[in-house]
Amino acid sequence: MDKVEQLKQQAGIAACKYVESGMKVGLGTGSTVKYTVIELGRMISEEGMEIVGVPTSLATQKLAIEVGIPLVELSDCTHLDIVIDGADEFDPQFNLIKGGGAALLREKIVAQESKAMVVVADHRKQVNVLGAFPLPIEITPFSFEATIRQLSRLLDCRVNCRMSGDNPVITDNGNYIADAHCGPNLSNPCETEMEVLKIAGVVQVGLFNEMCDAVILANNDGVELLVNQNGRLVE
Repeated sequence: MDKVEQLKQQAGIAACKYVESGMKVGLGTGSTVKYTVIELGRMISEEGMEIVGVPTSLATQKLAIEVGIPLVELSDCTHLDIVIDGADEFDPQFNLIKGGGAALLREKIVAQESKAMVVVADHRKQVNVLGAFPLPIEITPFSFEATIRQLSRLLDCRVNCRMSGDNPVITDNGNYIADAHCGPNLSNPCETEMEVLKIAGVVQVGLFNEMCDAVILANNDGVELLVNQNGRLVE
């Protein structure tokens, strides 16, 4: 395991301190949060912790089953106590870009149902202004080329359909992903989110604004906790 992977593992495990027995936990998707899922499985089997999980993707569902986390449907829960997820970028206001793993719609639904959101990330995801990471936008397959043209006009940048070989990437919901190459200039992500969602053919956009309460950040010096002072985890 290389240094970056070790740091991801440390951050993923550190997030588990927010999880207590009896909680309903949203289980995110990504290369860092997978270590959270694995650690929660260990805590269940070795420490007797009792939780139930709601996965945000089929990949996370598979991993959670493998490590022994009992799963429930989100529709069977009145709320979730916490969601732990990754991010592709986060800014000083704790706004996020997510969707690099093509799970943004399910991730956002789970996040909005959660009483708190903790993000695990490595230092490469910390930015001053969002947008260097291409903004993922989930779109319907129907006439997706027209939707992409509309997005390109709105955002004034190149927008492409994410591909896997010769075919579009298909999300767990049967949709496509458009990646908008905005560059690091999304200084008003709340406004951008509202404008993108007005376009017919857009299902959801990978801007998670005013949702994140804390970031557990893995950097070269170890793991650092960043708490959103306007968030729900401020004591």
